[in-house]
Amino acid sequence: MNMIANHLPTAELQALDAAHHLHPFTAGDELKAKGARVITQARGITLTDSDGKEMMDGMAGLWCVNIGYGRDELAEAAAAQMKQLPYYNTFFQTTHVPAISLAKQLADLAPGTLNHTFFASSGSEANDTNIRLVRHYWAAQGKPEKQVIISRGNSYHGSSMGSASLGGMEPMHAQGGLPIAGIEHIGQPDWYGEGGDMDPDEFGLLRARELEHKIAELGEDKVAAFIAEPIQGAGGVIIPPASYWPEIQRICDAHEILLIADEVICGFGRTGNWFGIETLDIRPDMMTIAKGVTSGYVPLGGSMVTDAVAEVLNGAGDFNHGYTYSGHPVSCAVALENLRIIAEEGLVAHVRDTAAPHLAKKWGALADHPMVGEARSIGLMASLALSPDKTARAVFDVPAGTVGLRCREASFDLGLVMRHVGDRMVISPPLVISEAEIDTLVERAWQAIDRAYGWARSEGLIKGD
Repeated sequence: MNMIANHLPTAELQALDAAHHLHPFTAGDELKAKGARVITQARGITLTDSDGKEMMDGMAGLWCVNIGYGRDELAEAAAAQMKQLPYYNTFFQTTHVPAISLAKQLADLAPGTLNHTFFASSGSEANDTNIRLVRHYWAAQGKPEKQVIISRGNSYHGSSMGSASLGGMEPMHAQGGLPIAGIEHIGQPDWYGEGGDMDPDEFGLLRARELEHKIAELGEDKVAAFIAEPIQGAGGVIIPPASYWPEIQRICDAHEILLIADEVICGFGRTGNWFGIETLDIRPDMMTIAKGVTSGYVPLGGSMVTDAVAEVLNGAGDFNHGYTYSGHPVSCAVALENLRIIAEEGLVAHVRDTAAPHLAKKWGALADHPMVGEARSIGLMASLALSPDKTARAVFDVPAGTVGLRCREASFDLGLVMRHVGDRMVISPPLVISEAEIDTLVERAWQAIDRAYGWARSEGLIKGD
């Protein structure tokens, strides 16, 4: 594939960007002073910026480029579909072959009876849809008062008014009048950060039972659903104690509450199964998908529901909801080709049998660093907690994220895209990553931690120095 190498000098691109482009999750004045990082091309797991510097993409874009960059097959699938049917909607009893084919393929891949998909363009849109779906579902059964959806603190379910309300990110709730009415939150299952002296399984049960307490507080007749990510991604790759999900499942089953699994990050191979619900043995009534379904090459999301939920919805008249691009034919065609590649190249098995065990071994060894209190992974998701006193799981005596940001900036300088969530460092590389590339990734991560450690020591932030 020929890449376009010629472009304006980096400084000019940065100036144009600052003049006209409003960025997500970015302080505009800081960006203008510093200048945006301009990515111009990518191949495999490697990004190249406008100055020709190469970086390993330890985040697979935003948790989404599962099959890696530069796959001509997806470009060809998009081009072919654009030539045949570039667009048509799926409103008002209309459909097209790509949407039909993808809905069937997703039903074949998903476990249980998750056989029905309402398409959207993103995880945010799909989770907005979920709010409408669950309330419509209960109203159709003569229970319109079942409106409340319970979620978790520090969860992430999108950035729109509805999906950001479902999420539990306090900085997001501080802007725009969030959360909207009818959304409640309980604690997250973060044993490392919040478990104190409790045994992890005891803590997992404690946090799961907050759901039961919240249902009792609000009234079972008022609660429609509980939504959660199998593994919290943007919250810091929080892997719950083993006791957590079985208890959540019991509570939802016992109290007539729909369980929604947000698989936007975990889905399509990242945990070593097609879906995180298989890895953690969860049986949801609904499942949110996006990101890895197209490997991020084009926008696509969806809400999958079980046969039982679909039966109620299909008998409830018009569902007065939808998006112009629901089931966009080009997005569906790219998704089908992406899923073919994942299946035929055995990427789920590669994660489960090769990449994930190797990453677990190498990443786990980062816990030997004096500033790392915890280093854990599941599939190809991993995080580590930075601490000034690892034996006490202590936090730094500066605002949260200060040391994490130093580590992130060091990792970029070293040629590794690694994200910080407060003072947790997280990675989520493309599923095609090799064992040798994992070795390099972890070596660069260690070096980045070491640079941040040197700075923290110079600032007197390390306990016992």
